[in-house]
Amino acid sequence: MKPVRLLVLGALRRRGRAHGYQVRADLESWGAHEWSTATSGSVYHALKSMAGQGLLVTHETVASEAGGPPRIEYELTQQGEREYLALLGQALADREPSLDVLGAAVGLIEDLPRERALELLRQRARAMREWRASITAHLPEGTDLATWGPVGEVLSLWLSTADAGAQWTDRMIRRLEEGAFTMTGE
Repeated sequence: MKPVRLLVLGALRRRGRAHGYQVRADLESWGAHEWSTATSGSVYHALKSMAGQGLLVTHETVASEAGGPPRIEYELTQQGEREYLALLGQALADREPSLDVLGAAVGLIEDLPRERALELLRQRARAMREWRASITAHLPEGTDLATWGPVGEVLSLWLSTADAGAQWTDRMIRRLEEGAFTMTGE
C-alpha cells in the first residue's frame, strides 16, 4: 500500500469536499511531504486515479476570479469510504507496513471508533509476537546469534524489529485504553 492513497482519502473524508490544492495543503500541514511519498504530483495523480476507480466523485466549480480554469472538487463515494476504512484498518493491523503507511494510519486513527482501533492494534501486537516466535522456534536452545555471522545479524535485526514493534503497539494500546485522543463517536 502507498501512503498517498490513504492520506488523500483521509484528508478528503475530513473535509467532506475539496479541490486538489486543499488536499495537498492539508497533507503539507501534517508534514506528510517530509515523511511520505505524498508530493504535489502524487496527490493530483491519486485524486484522478481514485475518481476513475469510483472512489471519488468530481464536482466542477466556477472559475476563479483571477481568471483561472474551473476547479475540480472531489468527494468520497460510499465505495471510497469503505476503501479508506479498509486501508486504515489494514495499515494499523499489519505487522510490517512501511513506516510512512503506519505513520499515515496513526495520524488518521481518530477516524475509527476506539474499540475498532484497539482491536486492530491488538491484532498487530499479536502478529509481531507470532513473528518473533516463528523466528526463535527454529533456533537451537542457547543460540548466540553473534557467532552466526551475517545470518545471525539478519535474525537479530528481525528479532529487534519484532520487539520494538510490539512495544510501540502495546504503548498505543495503553494510551487508547486510558482515553487518549478523541475517536469517532465520542
